[in-house]
Amino acid sequence: MWAITKIELIKIFAKPRSYIGFVAIAIIVSMIHLAMYVDGINYIQFITNPIEAAFNIEGKILNGNLVCFIILQTLIIQIPLLVALVTGDLISGEAAMGTIRLLLTRPLSRGKILFSKFFAGAAYVFVLLLWLGLTSLGIGLLIFGAGDLIVLKSDMITIIQADDILWRFYAALSIAFLSLLVVASFSLLLSCFAENSIGPIISTMAVIILFTIIGAMDIPLFDKIKPFLFTTHMVIWRNMFDQVLDVELIRNSLLVLFAHVVLFMSGAWYFFNKKDILS
Repeated sequence: MWAITKIELIKIFAKPRSYIGFVAIAIIVSMIHLAMYVDGINYIQFITNPIEAAFNIEGKILNGNLVCFIILQTLIIQIPLLVALVTGDLISGEAAMGTIRLLLTRPLSRGKILFSKFFAGAAYVFVLLLWLGLTSLGIGLLIFGAGDLIVLKSDMITIIQADDILWRFYAALSIAFLSLLVVASFSLLLSCFAENSIGPIISTMAVIILFTIIGAMDIPLFDKIKPFLFTTHMVIWRNMFDQVLDVELIRNSLLVLFAHVVLFMSGAWYFFNKKDILS
């Protein structure tokens, strides 16, 4: 399995589209770092002015931890597209190039081939998030230094001390990894039905956008649906920055996300085994 997965990884990183995500993250993170370095103080003051009217805030508010949190808020919503660009092509790309027949006539089970593609896609997601962490948190700390993190919410202010932040970023990125595995497994499932990669990529993003819209609308009918949508639980990483963690809520969301990965990969395994390579 490891040998097949390495081959799939080589296939992934041999395609130019696989580097779009790394380039996009580098550009966006660099722009945010530059903007915060040049005019970050004014931006922070605009946000904290209403608070300073009631409280006396001291210390270095603009720091690498805050900049990283802002970047994560901005980018994690966009990363599913970058993941779908790669994982939506893993099977449909083979079909488009005409290599799917050769692949499936090898002395390997279809299940091993499918899961080697999934593990290769998971490795790509891991490297992409590692790149995001290094460019946002690592470089942010080098430029702005460390400090306490102030998280503003609609109904409260959370201040997390500097020595209590790093593990929260690790946990948030780990939750984001599981969330993106849902996207990868879903696009891989759709890839089993397509003869080109455009369909799975667009369909994956269309479903995510639809689910996100449903989750944002305060309608009683949608309120009953929201707990079953994977997009509802993809944002649970933000809860890692609560002063007191709601462990049960986080655990339940992780279970729902994991269940979606199992569901999508089970469906992919079933339909991939039924895939006709003769027509």
